[in-house]
Amino acid sequence: SPNIKERLDFSCAVFDGHGNLIAQAAHIPAHLGAMPASVRTILDRFQEWQEGDVVIVNDPFEGGNHLPDITMIAPVFVGESEVLGSLGGGVEDVAPTPTPQHPKTPKPQNPPPSFFVASRAHHADVGGMTPGSLPLSTEIYQEGIIVPPVKLYRAGVLNEDVLRLILRNVRTPDERRGDLAAQRAAGAIGARRLRELVAAHGRAEVLAYCGHLQAYSERITRATIAGWPDGVYVFEDVIELIEGERLTLTPIRVAATIAGEEVTFDFAGTAPVVHGSLNAVIAITQSACYYVVRCLIEDEVPM
Repeated sequence: SPNIKERLDFSCAVFDGHGNLIAQAAHIPAHLGAMPASVRTILDRFQEWQEGDVVIVNDPFEGGNHLPDITMIAPVFVGESEVLGSLGGGVEDVAPTPTPQHPKTPKPQNPPPSFFVASRAHHADVGGMTPGSLPLSTEIYQEGIIVPPVKLYRAGVLNEDVLRLILRNVRTPDERRGDLAAQRAAGAIGARRLRELVAAHGRAEVLAYCGHLQAYSERITRATIAGWPDGVYVFEDVIELIEGERLTLTPIRVAATIAGEEVTFDFAGTAPVVHGSLNAVIAITQSACYYVVRCLIEDEVPM
């Protein structure tokens, strides 16, 4: 869709098998800071993974931003017997060949994924009372279809019922189908690149360097914060919100407490939940805090 292809309203990231961020592109800050919450959610929700699985989610209370931002997350396996190929679909739609087993032989558990690849894209319409991102709604159910974490693909096989349910609740189903296919293809390419990296350098070395990147990023961030004067810094602003026929000034207040190499953001004094589509869930609030700190770091941070 133009919203994704032309406006580039999407973001991609790579995570390790525990859901820790490894790399992200210079895409949408609100997406990037919130995607780790979605990955942690699906790791809590699903314990068994297969090659070709793809989870879809847009629920703001499950690590999402707002409903138009749909996230697709897939595991990447790079074990000793791994063969370079696709993520069970997308660019190279190759499903794994099942291994015949004796009926009485218990099915062996799959090894845990070494990585996860994720993309979050702003879909132009997800249903709701009006097209677009900010309807004059009073509850989330008026904003569009809510998709909790669910496997859209299992072992490379599309769950047609889930897709049909999503597409039946939007105004532009063909466009949504294309954007979802593009997100799946992005995951397939990301998985292929990771396998190529592991094939060239070995799984242990790649994972070790991922850990080094994470530790280096933390050191840079902590060193930057340590250079700021300790203290409590408070700022307050207001958002003009129309509720019915009444204009309401909704305060947003934050106190940033700097102590040594740590900073804490406290939003006490901010207005309670409003009857509109301007509420910020925890994932987007955390993302905003991460982005502020990231902008104040002069050095190049790998993630």
